[in-house]
Amino acid sequence: MTDRRACGGHSARVPAALATAAVLALGTGCANVPSGGRVVAGHAADRVEQADDPYVRLIPAHPRPDWSPAQVVAGFLAASGGFDDGHKVAREYLSAGSASWNPGPRPAVTVFQNWQPPQVVQQNGDSASVQVAGDRLGRIGGDGQYSADPDTAVETFQLTRSPQGVWRITGLPDDARSGLLLTKADVDRAFRTVNLYYFAPGRPTLVPNGVFLPLVTRHDLPDQLVRALLTGPSSWLGPAVKSEFPEGTRLRGRVALDKDTATVDLSKEARGGDPDRMSAQLSWTLRQLSEIKRWKLQIEGVTVEPRPTGPLQPVRSWPQNAPDGPEAEAGQAQPAYVIGAAGSLARLAGDQPQPAGLPPNRLVRPAVSGDHQEIAGLSRGGDQVLAGALANGTAEVHTLLTRRDRRTRFTAPGFDRDGTLWTVETSQNRSWLWMRQRGRPPVRVQTWGLGGREVSAFRVARDGVRAAAIVKIDARYQVQLGRIVRGPAGPTEAGSFLPVSSELTESVDLAWRDFGTLAVLGSKNNDKSVLPYLVPVSGAAVSALGAGALGVPKTITAAPNQSVLVGTQAGTVCRQTNPNDQISEWLCSVQGSDPTYPY
Repeated sequence: MTDRRACGGHSARVPAALATAAVLALGTGCANVPSGGRVVAGHAADRVEQADDPYVRLIPAHPRPDWSPAQVVAGFLAASGGFDDGHKVAREYLSAGSASWNPGPRPAVTVFQNWQPPQVVQQNGDSASVQVAGDRLGRIGGDGQYSADPDTAVETFQLTRSPQGVWRITGLPDDARSGLLLTKADVDRAFRTVNLYYFAPGRPTLVPNGVFLPLVTRHDLPDQLVRALLTGPSSWLGPAVKSEFPEGTRLRGRVALDKDTATVDLSKEARGGDPDRMSAQLSWTLRQLSEIKRWKLQIEGVTVEPRPTGPLQPVRSWPQNAPDGPEAEAGQAQPAYVIGAAGSLARLAGDQPQPAGLPPNRLVRPAVSGDHQEIAGLSRGGDQVLAGALANGTAEVHTLLTRRDRRTRFTAPGFDRDGTLWTVETSQNRSWLWMRQRGRPPVRVQTWGLGGREVSAFRVARDGVRAAAIVKIDARYQVQLGRIVRGPAGPTEAGSFLPVSSELTESVDLAWRDFGTLAVLGSKNNDKSVLPYLVPVSGAAVSALGAGALGVPKTITAAPNQSVLVGTQAGTVCRQTNPNDQISEWLCSVQGSDPTYPY
């Protein structure tokens, strides 16, 4: 019996007695398709799920002349998951008139959780209609961007019997005419989530763009990564980032590998780009491939020598362009702040709060800028945003914003790496995004994608382009991810918010742990207990964080390479004993509340 199950997937759709498909097991790595949400940026592939993980290759079955219409459709769907030879076997299921079907190397894909066996709904002589029903999860665009679109769907195929008595497909459903219909298990087996890196406008910071790439052979993956990077960012992230590669730049030939050294030869158009910035984008993208330790950039066969590295570039160079900042890339320690037991702002030295100079009971939910020069927070009633200078062990705050009426409140404010302060003013069914750039008064962001929703938390990523929010949707609080578009004078739009994951049924608070992961307080599978979780922004599986008792958690903060901190209802701050061990014990020895890391 043939078994097509891979990566925890489903059994064969072609009846076992008829199928000749096989899978060649090359490993167990999978690219997880989320059951809800949209893939907008993956976690660091070199840290969690490597882009070059081994995979399972499908050897599709050829159609048999005695197969019924339903079996032909089942065989076509099964063969669609094999990417060898440009879906040559899948095209054998089509009539000569449909032979122009060609999904291409980066096809659009409609993703199903599963589907029912094909059913013949109409047959009249030599013509037949076959329907396949299933639970649709979403779609992967030709740019690799995944978008959630859950629904029950029915796909209809038209077939004709030849004079020789052989059934072939003559009409494809709309979703399959220029793409593929695949199950989640097919995508988990045949695709990888990879990060392509582009620049935040006007900044040296790189922003990860997580996309799905189909694997044909492992040998092709370096070429696929470079070509995908040169093609440009996905439609979702594109308006918010910049690529240094001039339009029309292409890879000449293949990425040449000599032991652990790669050579990337670009076309003449690349002469118009900055070699340093192009190298940074390529280095961060290629570091996902474990076999590449160093590489050379060439343009029309001539080696380019970037200033900091020389001609032979270590693949882990360009730390100054890290999405979380060069300090995080270097693993530098960050101090945390809390509201101490006496109600004053305190800086944590180990587990000992040290007074930071703010008078008691002045604010709650503090935020500290990355340069430790500013502080912000909320009044105790949440009706005002307070901000001021934090220097030389003293702090003075003043009222920055006051709510418009008694029906609104502010979310906990937060800084981005530029020192811009962000907060959302929200009511039960409306919200307004406020920002304050340094040296300027606060203003409302005019284009705000969540204006018709209640928002309970809002945090900008350290790259300054992506933002996470907790949004009330159908009486539940859901984690969503959006993008910030910046103009010459600053941010002009914060929108295109879509769910990250459907696993958490309620969310209370969130923070960016690193450029690919959120730390979220929430509940899972309708469990009313609120616990800390790590939530990959790629939409991959949510995982529990820490071990041991926490009491009732209320707030959470996180930073790269640092222990996640949780503030509890009992007035204690808990930290993980080992920041590098996801399930390390919680230690709740600090008296205080509202922990925060500088941003």
